[in-house]
Amino acid sequence: MLFACFVASVFSVAQSGYQVITVQDGGTIRGTVKWQGALPHLVASEINKDTQICDPLGQKHRDLERLLVAPSGGVANTVVYLRNIAKGKAMDLPAQRRFLDQKNCRYEPHILLVPSQATLTVRDSDPLLHTVQMSGNADYNLPFVREGQEITRPMTREGAVSLRCNAGHVWMNGEMIVARHPYYAVTDKDGNFALTDVPPGDYEIVAWHEGWKVVGESSLYDIATQLRVKRPVFSDPIMWSKAVTVSPRQTVDVKFTLGERTPQIAQGN
Repeated sequence: MLFACFVASVFSVAQSGYQVITVQDGGTIRGTVKWQGALPHLVASEINKDTQICDPLGQKHRDLERLLVAPSGGVANTVVYLRNIAKGKAMDLPAQRRFLDQKNCRYEPHILLVPSQATLTVRDSDPLLHTVQMSGNADYNLPFVREGQEITRPMTREGAVSLRCNAGHVWMNGEMIVARHPYYAVTDKDGNFALTDVPPGDYEIVAWHEGWKVVGESSLYDIATQLRVKRPVFSDPIMWSKAVTVSPRQTVDVKFTLGERTPQIAQGN
């Protein structure tokens, strides 16, 4: 049965354990996330601080990167995963998704994917004061005072984590998913994803998008200037799912659609 739900960074887990096994005759789930309908008007954020570093091209505004849609309609930065899978392959999530760089006052990558109990590494490539404030399933507040500084922290709680800067760079934002098993993927710039070496069986596959609407502003102190600034507040993430059957050594296609006014449903074969 198809269904949609709107959640604030919640990932349901029916069991805490995950058993690593040798996957026999594993299958593959491939698919896309596509935008449906007219694209919404997205408001860019003014770059009003440290412009030599934060705005080297003189653009004066920065896209908040909350909704990236390719000419083909593919939606980037959607997290697709299997819910409540009990056993399967060993953890093999991409290493680059557990490394965050602060470069030109931007978080790279925008979406992080870190195994539970693994370490996140954060680097400051800017000669500026930055902070990485985390909320949700991690609550670190990491200060960066020099270019090239790196800080590592363990990620011990599964779920979603929001990342923001408290040093006046109010446009800086990102999201992190802390995952207990390896069957997670982040869609590429064309909206494609793949989950490989999946044990044959029936599953619920979930798509999670961070949400793109600016629904308000929050007031906070810029720790560098001690002035009060306003930071955008975003709409809640969106989750929607469907049932999928994986057959031995076969590939199954799953197509998700996402739109502003249409119901959030998943369509597939």
